[in-house]
Amino acid sequence: MFLKNWWLFLVMSFLALLTVVALMVGLAAALIYPDLPSLEALTNYQPKLPLRVYSEDGFLLAEYGEERRAFVDISNVPLNMKSAVIAIEDRRFYQHGGIDTKGILRAAMNNVTGGSKEGASTITMQVARNFFLSSERSLKRKLNEAMLAIKIEHSLPKDKILELYINQIYLGQRAYGFAAAAQVYYGKPLNKLNLAETALLAGLPKAPTSYNPFTHPKRAIKRQHEVLRDMRRGGFIDEATYQAALKEPLRFKTSQQSRDLAADYVGEIVRQTMYERYQDQIYSSGLKVYTTIIKADQEAANTAIAQGIMEYDLRHGYRGPEGYVAPSELSGDNANQTMEKAIDSLETFGGLSPAIVTKITDKSVRIHTSSGEDVQIEAEGLALVNRALHDPKVSEKIKIKVGSIVRVAKDGERWRITQLPQVESAFVSLDPKNGAVRALVGGFDFNRNKFNHVTQAWRQPGSSFKPFIYSAALEKGFTPASVIDDAPISFPASFTGSGSSWEPHNFDGKYEGPMRLRTALTKSKNMVSIRVLNSIGVEYAQDYITRFGFSAKDHPAYLTMALGAGSVTPWQMAQAYAVFANGGYRVNPFLISRIEDSKGKIIEETKFVEAGNTAERVIDERNAFLMTSMMHDVTQIGTAAKARQLGRSDLAGKTGTTNNHIDTWFAGFNPKQVAVVWMGYDKPQSLGGSETGGSAALPIWIKYMSLALRGVADNYINPPDGVASIRINLKTGNRAHEDESGFYEYFYQEYPPPEKGSTGASAIATDATDTNALY
Repeated sequence: MFLKNWWLFLVMSFLALLTVVALMVGLAAALIYPDLPSLEALTNYQPKLPLRVYSEDGFLLAEYGEERRAFVDISNVPLNMKSAVIAIEDRRFYQHGGIDTKGILRAAMNNVTGGSKEGASTITMQVARNFFLSSERSLKRKLNEAMLAIKIEHSLPKDKILELYINQIYLGQRAYGFAAAAQVYYGKPLNKLNLAETALLAGLPKAPTSYNPFTHPKRAIKRQHEVLRDMRRGGFIDEATYQAALKEPLRFKTSQQSRDLAADYVGEIVRQTMYERYQDQIYSSGLKVYTTIIKADQEAANTAIAQGIMEYDLRHGYRGPEGYVAPSELSGDNANQTMEKAIDSLETFGGLSPAIVTKITDKSVRIHTSSGEDVQIEAEGLALVNRALHDPKVSEKIKIKVGSIVRVAKDGERWRITQLPQVESAFVSLDPKNGAVRALVGGFDFNRNKFNHVTQAWRQPGSSFKPFIYSAALEKGFTPASVIDDAPISFPASFTGSGSSWEPHNFDGKYEGPMRLRTALTKSKNMVSIRVLNSIGVEYAQDYITRFGFSAKDHPAYLTMALGAGSVTPWQMAQAYAVFANGGYRVNPFLISRIEDSKGKIIEETKFVEAGNTAERVIDERNAFLMTSMMHDVTQIGTAAKARQLGRSDLAGKTGTTNNHIDTWFAGFNPKQVAVVWMGYDKPQSLGGSETGGSAALPIWIKYMSLALRGVADNYINPPDGVASIRINLKTGNRAHEDESGFYEYFYQEYPPPEKGSTGASAIATDATDTNALY
């Protein structure tokens, strides 16, 4: 009889024990409850929200804080999210009073009889633990947790408790709350998740690290299936919905970073600016900073810089593998472990991942990637390393063989072997009307090199500085038709005052004799620029360039200023070229448009100046037009003629290459965008004898503009009032008579070209030795 009813005896004993426990709990409650902490942390919930940085069109660029959070009101939490959480964590949440006695009994019976392993913590108890208690495992903590849960239930409505749980629970990847987790794992807001995605997130609280889909996808999906089963069992979804959700593919973010758009250098500028204003509170107060960045423009800049740097590397060849693993270690049971250990210490930069070569044939290379994939690369994917693979004369340092550690990148479905670049590049674009920065890339990869080459790199601008000298010359009576001699020039030591003579030369070493100013800028003739600067005076030019935002101290009053021997940043160059693009107004580049608090209230808004409205006019509108017209020729028939491939008539700009090919530039614009590109090495060295602004920097600018101006109407500017179009003789620059061929050129009305036979403006500055300027 006893054996037949053993289970009844067991249940009766368990109930008796439960009664004793209940009495003890009641006694403990009477002693503990009065000393429980205040619930102010719940009733006045202030989550630690990070600083978030957004583009102008609302895409997340960066966030800064120890915790990733995004508060969401319970009324805005999707029903599927609430149902999934309740189904897996606390199916009787809306029935119990903080402690689920039925749930405790069910869990105990299942645990004793070998059923599914269950916990008995309610959502309310988890809220109590997360806000007030440690995670230690002790009877005292469990009693405090239970009493707090009862107190919470007496003080707050159920929906508020659920809201606290949904926003506070830790879900891995520094994400607290389901809204933050939705962005971290899927890159989507909570209300855009489907049932399958929601169910996976709901399964994370039990063990966020073990069920992390980035690192343990199989475990995560197994847990997701448990959530879906519990939702079906609890009546939250029907069988058809359950089956459909099981089949729904899960697409996680390709990047584990919590952002919509890569703009790390922008984010860091904003972080530093905000820290200067608000100190450490920026990391927890939930401030939102909206920048002037446009997502499409920033993505175009990212693509252009990456492509430009890779193309430079391809032109200059492969430098060799980063390491080597003996082929004998690449076979056997421990092969994968050996390969992973070899490449785990190498970080991925700019999308270039470490990999190990496991097989080489005449036409292909097989590699094992850091993500565990085995990939075959062939054809164009081997362009960079063909010599390193097949040329027997190549040095051992460069040779690729089985066991070599290389870098690989994936373009769509195609893989290629590449290398980490040593060269750096910078890009910035802005709206010339008001100075709003639309895209900014400070270097190849922020995580590899945090030095921002847009704002921090002071380099010589070379010939990209010439337009400012020419602009000054227009104010001194020069015209695009003024003829200046492109001939060698020499300054004796007694003249330079430096103790040595100076014999400058043209970049290409060629001299073409007298030519018009327009032609000289188009061909970037150094001798003409020196003669022009010599004629107008270096002190005058030094003062004049400050109108564009340059500091006189960075451009000493020597004739070398004509060749761009001073110091500038790409940020300064963008501001300066904006003056030409907007018709003569100085605007200040800015990145932050407004700052909001955690509730969306605007607490700061940028008051910017605007060309033609509040901005200061710094050069004559006619000057800006004439300079734009001349720089338009640079992009059509000059050193930047490659820009013709864009098929637009509203582009203008100037290339720049410094001595020994150390710095290369292209600064260009249309009425809607100014964009500046620089390429060089952090430790100044030659980029190579064939590298110029036209070959290294200009292709990046073209790639960017091809994307940024897609769909933007051609907008070539018309001559402003006070500009005359007069036919001239191409050789002399004088007014052409009716009986001779000519070319229409633009002039200030008060500075027309001289008549035929005159020695007026066309004869200016043919002799550079009659001056007191010093080198």
